[in-house]
This record gives sequence, structure tokens and C-alpha cells, in this order.
Amino acid sequence: MSIDPVGYERRLGLPSATLLVVGGIIGSGVFLNPAVVAQRVGTAPLTLLAWGLGAGIAILGAFIFAELGARLPAVGGGYAYLREAFGPLPAFLYGWALLLAIASGAIAAVAVTCASYLALLVGLPAPLVRPLALLLIAGISVVNAMGIAPGVLLQNLFTVGKLAAIAMLVVVGLGGGASEGSTLAVTTTVAPDGVVGTLRALATALVPVLFAYGGWQQTNFVAEEMVDPRRDLPRALVLGVLIVAVAYVSANLAYLRALGVDGLAASHAPAAEAMDRAVGDLGRGLIAVGIAVSTAGFLNVVILVTPRVYQAMARDGVFFRGLAALHPRTRAPVAAITLQAAWSGALVLSGGYGDLLDWVTFADWIFFGATAATLFVFRRRAATATATALAPFHPWSTGLFIVAAGFVVGGAVLSNPANALRGTLMLAAGVPAYAWWRRRGTSPAQLE
Repeated sequence: MSIDPVGYERRLGLPSATLLVVGGIIGSGVFLNPAVVAQRVGTAPLTLLAWGLGAGIAILGAFIFAELGARLPAVGGGYAYLREAFGPLPAFLYGWALLLAIASGAIAAVAVTCASYLALLVGLPAPLVRPLALLLIAGISVVNAMGIAPGVLLQNLFTVGKLAAIAMLVVVGLGGGASEGSTLAVTTTVAPDGVVGTLRALATALVPVLFAYGGWQQTNFVAEEMVDPRRDLPRALVLGVLIVAVAYVSANLAYLRALGVDGLAASHAPAAEAMDRAVGDLGRGLIAVGIAVSTAGFLNVVILVTPRVYQAMARDGVFFRGLAALHPRTRAPVAAITLQAAWSGALVLSGGYGDLLDWVTFADWIFFGATAATLFVFRRRAATATATALAPFHPWSTGLFIVAAGFVVGGAVLSNPANALRGTLMLAAGVPAYAWWRRRGTSPAQLE
């Protein structure tokens, strides 16, 4: 008898999967961070071009992951692709990085961000922000431990809410008069000089843009819980990224209309300032609600999908064996969800989540590029030769995406070598951890 006779429940259809893609991409960045892009390129047309280029690269990535999902619709997404293409060690290191920093650090940081906005809205004192963040992590984890259906229902509500917030921002921002910019700007932007200067400015601006577009790959983690993953996962990925691209470009048009490029570059909270300029304090309050909903939705996506990776690792015999089991009634990886919540909560209490995110920013995009590279392996294998080819212009488009991922990695290393070194050491620590689990014995899935 198998240790884990319970399988995942196939409940996800195309609409929910698409909203999961959208929710996994949109967090707080579109509301808070476009100022960095405007600072680096200096003009409104180049600002929009940077976001458009980022959309194009994200769409390339969506097609790549769509084909991977169609060829191997397995739980764990990138973990499964890396394992089948390059072996168990690279796959393990991906899961290792997700648990120690990438996913758990994101959960901790976003929970604190969401709690900060909620505290501001209801007038809670600052010392209660961290306890509220812990409550958010625990509450959303409990919902997702109840099964895929409650978690996805909650996600659908959050995603509709965040799209409504962006739509409100766009309508208000584009509906107002053009900004004169002088009353808001404390920074005067300068257009880049010549072709080389323009390309350099766009290259630096693409780093925060691509970070903002990241996250579509998380829906691949729940492929085994989709009703028809070979059909619906590719459609959800491409449709979801297209929706986000339209939302991001439209939001930046609204910022530029309301604040001007100088005002946008100088702003620390462009969404709040754009809404405030249009409708006053009411606008700031409404966008604060929108940011709280958006960050809560992103938090729910990460909590929902990432434990599937840890469960797959345990099922393969390279992680804590108890994580391999699914709850017999809810069919959710409850033990993996609990471990993730506990570690994320510890990061909230320690205050070290920000450093962890910096350490592995480059690692996240290493795995983006490495996972995309698995498509070359799958296409060469005769066993998958009959699968639908979804990535257009492969191998050139896939190569371009890998180059873009390499650029982000290089930019992260150059901007903060010390943090990149710490991230490298964290990944290196995963090698002996992997060897230890491999020596412990047989995969639970193989035990009879």
C-alpha cells in the first residue's frame, strides 16, 4: 500500500486558472514602483516603451511555460520540469530556494505590506502591524488547507478586487487634466543621450519592469488540480499575462497623465498621489484599499500554490517524508502549508525577510532561465515529439527569454554583489542537504 494514496482533486477550470495567473503577477509593484522606471529612462515615451518591452518578454515566457505545462502537466511546475530535464539536484535547489527565501520571504514581506495598509485604514498603531501580518498568513493558510476550492474562490475575489482597483486608477488618472508636473516634482528627469544612452537606460529600466511582470509560472504548480491542464493551462497563462500587460501599460498611462514624467519619477507612491490629485483624500483611501486587496491576493496565490512543490519533493524522497501526504478529506498538502506558514511567520518576527528577498532575487531569475531551457530538452526527446509546439519562433524566442533572465541576474549581481554572494551560499548549502535526504532512503511513492 502506498504511503500517500490520496491524489489531488481536479477542480480548476479556465476562468479560475486565468485569475490565478493574474493574481500571481499583480501585487503592490504596479501601485508603488513605476517611479523607478521613469527615473531611469527620463521620458514618457520611453517609460511606456519599457513597460511594453517587459510585456513582450513576459508573453514569451508565458508561451514557454504554456508549452512546458502542456508537455508535462505535473504538480510542482518548474520543479517537475527541472527534475525531468536536468535531474533531481537542480529541481531540489529550486524548491530549497523557494522555501528558505523566494516564496517564504515574499509571503513575509507582502504580509507586512498588506498589514501596514490595513492598519492605516482602520487606525491600528504601528506595533500591531507584525501581529496582523502573522494573522494574515495563518488565516489564509487555514483557508488553503481546506482544499483547492476555498483557496481558489478566495483568490478569484481578490483578483477581481485588484483589477477593479487598477481600473479605478486608470479611469480617474486618464479622465483628469494633464499634469503640469511642477507642483509634484522634486526630481527633473533627463532624456538619455543618443542611441547607446537610450539602450542603456532601457536596459536598466527593464530590471524593475521584469520583476513586476514575474509570477505567471506559479499557476504551473497546480497543474494536477486542473480539469484539463493540457488545454486550459496554456490558455490561462497567455490570457492572464495579456490581461496584466494591458493593466500595467494602462496604469502607467494614467500616472503620466496625472503626474507627468517628472512627478512620476519623484513620487514614492504614484498611485496614491495620482488619486489624491484627482479626488483628494478619498482617492488616497480608495487606492489604499486597492493595495491591501492586491497584496492579500498575491499572498494567497503564493500560499496556495508553493506547498505543492514541497509536497512533490517529499514524494520524490528528497524532503521531509511527512510532507508527501495529502489530507484525505481536503486533498490539500496540509503539512507543507503548515511548514511554509511557520517559516514565513518566523521571518516576519525576525524582520529578516527583506534581506532574504535581496539575496535570492538573482536566484529566482536563474531558475526562470533554467526552467525555460528545459524546453530544449523536451523538444529533443522522441517521447514528447508529438506534443503541441506552443512557444512561437522557438528556439529563438526561448533563447531571447533566457538572455533576458540572464540580464536580470547580472543586474542583480552588479547592483549588490554581497547579497548575490549570500544567495549563492544559500543555494550551495542546498547541495549537502540534498545529499542527506537522498541517503535517508526510498521515496515514499515507491514504498508498498
